[in-house]
Amino acid sequence: MILYSARLAGRAVVAAFVLAGLGATPALADIRVNIDKSSQRMSVRVDGAPRYDWPVSTGRRGYGTPSGTFHPQAMMRSYFSRKYYNAPMPHAIFFHHGFAIHGTSDIYRLGGRASHGCVRLHPAHAAILFALILREGARNTTIHISN
Repeated sequence: MILYSARLAGRAVVAAFVLAGLGATPALADIRVNIDKSSQRMSVRVDGAPRYDWPVSTGRRGYGTPSGTFHPQAMMRSYFSRKYYNAPMPHAIFFHHGFAIHGTSDIYRLGGRASHGCVRLHPAHAAILFALILREGARNTTIHISN
């Protein structure tokens, strides 16, 4: 009877550590997404180390992509634009008033201004970025867009 109580007490201590966040849970990585509109490139750093560098398409004439520092506000694995004729926006990461980073089928236009203001990526790159942010957390992600 005493041995049984000791086992339960030990499990209670382990449970208390896990619930309090004191267990061996891995720390989440710091993700920095930098988008340079002048070069039409996106670089991604994880904990300060360069991880990815991809071509993008930002807003064409008359459709500016906002500059500034943002954080993901919503993420949708499969989304269709209600504003632009149900255009597919796979792996959409919304960061500011309907603007998003997302995959595109117009991959031949990557590297030049072509969007209605969103940041377009190759669909495979959008899926990688989406999974990274989903795994590490939107709270740990900063999106910086410069001219």
